Parts: sequence; structure tokens; C-alpha cells
Amino acid sequence: MNKVFLIGNLTRDPELSETPSGVSVCRFSIAVNRSYTNSEGERETDFFHVTAWRGLGESVARFCKKGNKVAVTGNVQIRNWEDNDGNKHQGVDIIAQDVEFLTPKSSSENDGNEEWGNRRQGNSDKRQARKPALQSFDDDDDIPF
Repeated sequence: MNKVFLIGNLTRDPELSETPSGVSVCRFSIAVNRSYTNSEGERETDFFHVTAWRGLGESVARFCKKGNKVAVTGNVQIRNWEDNDGNKHQGVDIIAQDVEFLTPKSSSENDGNEEWGNRRQGNSDKRQARKPALQSFDDDDDIPF
């Protein structure tokens, strides 16, 4: 099984392009902190190149920017190539199957959807105002015992 789950921050704005046949492809990189510290007490970071195809890539390019936190589910793909001098190289790419946007919208980007922003910040005033009032009723007459 070839499956990878990564949570990290975009290191640069996503780059959206098209193949010669017109298929959308988005390339971006994410920085993922390791879960442990090195001998100097510092947390090291790994950098991953991610490729998202078609609609998924278009969504990433539209809604994400440098610094945004994302969760990427996908698989690992190894690339082998030879440069002009005949030297062989190998690269590792993540092919995204799903990208979840983890950075909440800021108040300037919520396009008038105040409820979404308030819910993400823990403000429950609007949700409480929309709760229907419960009415009590007595239905003990229908109980057969």
C-alpha cells in the first residue's frame, strides 16, 4: 500500500498550469515539522513537493496561499531522470488525492459570511439565537399502563 498523510504549511503560493492536452495541474510545497527535536532542542522540518490534478489542483490554487496549513492525503511517486551531463537523479513527489484546507478564513476573506467566521472563532451567539423554542406537551393520557 502506498499512502501518505501530511499536515504542513505551504512554503510558496501554488502554481497552476495545464498539460498540453488541457488538464489542470497544481504544484506546491509544504513544510512539515518533525514530531521530535534534535540534539540541540530544535524541531527539524521536512519539505515535500506536492502535485494535485484537475479540480483538486484548481481548488488548491484558488483558495490556498503561502503559509496556509493544509492536510494532504496521497501517495508517493519516485521520479528518476538524467541531466545533460549524464548524471542520474532521483526525486520524491506526493501525488495528492485529497487536500483539506486547515487555515480558517480571516474576517477580511469571509465574503460576507459572518456566521462561518464566528463559528470558527467559537462565537455561538448566532447559533443560539437560531435554536427553536421547545414546547412542552402532556401526552400521559396515551400511555397504556
